[in-house]
Amino acid sequence: MEGPLTFLKLAENVLEQIKTPLTTVEIWDESVKSGLSKRVPTKGKTPWNTIGAVIYTDIRDNPTSIFYQYSKRPAKFFLKRLSGVKITPTPEKKEVVSFRERDLHPLLSRFIYSNQHFKSLTRTIYHESSKSPIKGFNEWLHPDIVGVYLPFADYDAVTLKIQKSLSLSPVKLFSFELKREINFSNLRQYYFQAVSNSSWANEGYLVIAKMAEDPEFIDELRRLNNAFGIGILKINLESPDESETLFQSQTKSDLDWSTINRLVEENPNFKEFMEDIEEDLQLRKIKGKYDKILSDEELAIHIKDKKIIPS
Repeated sequence: MEGPLTFLKLAENVLEQIKTPLTTVEIWDESVKSGLSKRVPTKGKTPWNTIGAVIYTDIRDNPTSIFYQYSKRPAKFFLKRLSGVKITPTPEKKEVVSFRERDLHPLLSRFIYSNQHFKSLTRTIYHESSKSPIKGFNEWLHPDIVGVYLPFADYDAVTLKIQKSLSLSPVKLFSFELKREINFSNLRQYYFQAVSNSSWANEGYLVIAKMAEDPEFIDELRRLNNAFGIGILKINLESPDESETLFQSQTKSDLDWSTINRLVEENPNFKEFMEDIEEDLQLRKIKGKYDKILSDEELAIHIKDKKIIPS
């Protein structure tokens, strides 16, 4: 029986077999096709990212590395000993995305509700219902989805009373900007849109359905997150409960009440959201009209009907 493989050895074997530069996702896909992936002891949820990390490190730190970076965008790698091999460029396959961003709202709401970090209820914000006295006045003001963590299931009534007496609040507000596809060409526009419309919340996130699975792209996401604090969520289109927090949002203890008030004045959905929070806090139970959390069966039907997963 053949022995286990490291990710570096797996990448070497795949590139040796295919004899053309590949992205880390392509390296992993080819290893799955050939069966080599079964020989890697630990894989994790994103083995292609691990492949990228170990190859980058080897190229940077090992003067005798057998790898080199063939291209940057997308980042492709090849073997030095095959650098003389004639490479026939293959046209890049572009998957057609037919679903709308709003088709993904139920998937995000399900994840936000079930994830232990958020444990939150959501409300979709329809920007078209806002007042727009001047063109561009409300541009980048509205997030796609807002969320609230209400502490009733986690704290006893006595604890909540003490927190109120001490002017402390376990309630948290979240803001989510949702995008179908993100790559280098639109990353900065989408990220700073999330920065703009999430400034009011305790935590703000850019939510991605499809993204460039590229170590250099991940590094850019990390740099933006470190610099500006907006987190990154990656939605699992087949199983939303298994979605990933790629980068955690920086948490703000103080809310931007000026922006919150503007949102309340400009958008009826946001105003209703805040009214529901106030009522629920007074009643100490959830009665507000938040987005429906779909059951497993309802979610599967929605994903199929909206063609979120290609058949």
